Amino acid sequence: MRFSFLAATVILALSAAVHSQSAPPAIYTDPPSDTAHPAAMEVLHIPSHGAMINGIAYSPAGSGFHPTIVICHGLPGNEKNLDLAQALRRAGWNAVTFNYRGSWGSPGPYKFSQNLEDADAVLAYLRVPANAAKLRVDTKRIVLAGHSMGGWVTVMTASHDHGLAGAILISAADMGKLGEMQHDKLVAEMADNIESLAATPETMANEVAQNSKTFAFANAIDGLKDVPLLVLSANDGLAPDTDALIQAIKAKGGENIKAVHADTDHGWSDHRIFLESAIIDWLSKLE
Repeated sequence: MRFSFLAATVILALSAAVHSQSAPPAIYTDPPSDTAHPAAMEVLHIPSHGAMINGIAYSPAGSGFHPTIVICHGLPGNEKNLDLAQALRRAGWNAVTFNYRGSWGSPGPYKFSQNLEDADAVLAYLRVPANAAKLRVDTKRIVLAGHSMGGWVTVMTASHDHGLAGAILISAADMGKLGEMQHDKLVAEMADNIESLAATPETMANEVAQNSKTFAFANAIDGLKDVPLLVLSANDGLAPDTDALIQAIKAKGGENIKAVHADTDHGWSDHRIFLESAIIDWLSKLE
């Protein structure tokens, strides 16, 4: 009995050690301090179609320009993946988050079509030479990432922004498919996802329903065939849609796609380190 207990303890310790070694150091280790070029956090006010939307830039320590990831939050954005942003900063990346117009304090009404415009505006802002210099953004190494509805924003944006170095989808939701839902159910779905949004469930449901064809993933396939993609899916019912997107892109000749499925929920609640590790590992191999 004593031997079994000790053996189990040793096995568990070895298992933990192996697991920690398999995770990128940025997951569990602070980087060296750089007093000349310290890590920083800066509040951003980004112009988008007459409004100044809110954003935050997490900048890593070290001189020179850094690769940069822009993270698009979902609907409504309760999970903003700020732990991911912090891990990416420790890995040497600028991490930029932002709030669409009409969400979480950014001015204006909330509309799904505007989310796409706002993502374009953030990318344009980072590419302005003065802003890139201030934030130390390597404009040739910008990656766009998005969770849930933000994954849809990433799909649609990456399909036409060919200056991106890559795109990451985290449990991406096809908003076009959502728009095909029965109207009363769609209104109820929006009512459950309206925290801090300047909209009503009815206006949100109507916009998605009226744009179900133009919002569909299918419209992005041709534009994504040359974009390096990391597609992360979970047990939330959305995996079949991203699986179909991957197959459609491959049918068009796109091959630079890595798909990862995890046995977790839509928010990746018990797989946060797994999520961060998968993204950092993929980014480290991105040319």
